Amino acid sequence: MMKHKGFTLIELLVVIAVIAVLMAILMPALQRAREQGKRVSCMSNLKQLQLAWVMYADDYDGKIVNARPGVGAGAWALIPPQHASPTQAREAFERGALYAYCPSPEIFKCPTGIRGEWATYAIVDAMNGFDWVREGRTLPRGVYIKSRSEIRHASRRIVFIDEGRLSPDSWTVYYDQERWWDAVPARHGIGTTFSFADVHAEYRKWTDPRTIEIARKSLASSSGVGYSEEHPDNEDLRWVQQGVWGRLGY
Repeated sequence: MMKHKGFTLIELLVVIAVIAVLMAILMPALQRAREQGKRVSCMSNLKQLQLAWVMYADDYDGKIVNARPGVGAGAWALIPPQHASPTQAREAFERGALYAYCPSPEIFKCPTGIRGEWATYAIVDAMNGFDWVREGRTLPRGVYIKSRSEIRHASRRIVFIDEGRLSPDSWTVYYDQERWWDAVPARHGIGTTFSFADVHAEYRKWTDPRTIEIARKSLASSSGVGYSEEHPDNEDLRWVQQGVWGRLGY
């Protein structure tokens, strides 16, 4: 009778080692592909929110929605009270000004945002958000926007940003100083997604080491890390400031 020769222990260890090497090679690629898929989903959400933002303005004679969540009449998103029941929370959220144009809670948050948050996107200050003028700051005409007719170069003016967490207010970045104010998001890699007044969305990857450092600190913090020292010649910062305000104030 012919005997069948089995694998030796060494041969089995070699096979296991080869599989381990292949897994080590493939896993990062699979993770990147998964993250890119979530980034695409995030950008789709932002485009839908951006379209809702435009539709709202069209229905209100060009006036854009209040960018401060849960503050005053017409706030773009109303955040439910902390101890509300699921039914009460849903009813409260549905009273947000943009919900009628985008009636799905899932669109208001990134797939990789903090779980349990109702909204992980924010509108920037310049788009009818936090009013710097009332705080004693001087802003040129066409920088702080209250009506779509005031927007110049819509393809370059940022409206929404993916923060990945609930924002207590509109998203702030300095107009007249070379520094960050609110936390710098580290989303889908080291960068984040934005939507623009012409209803397109795009991903910006941070490249300046100073931006990457503060973004990683923000990612590691439960509350976010904002307000940096001055960052002269930071191209990430300048790109964001120009997108938010339409120009640099320094």
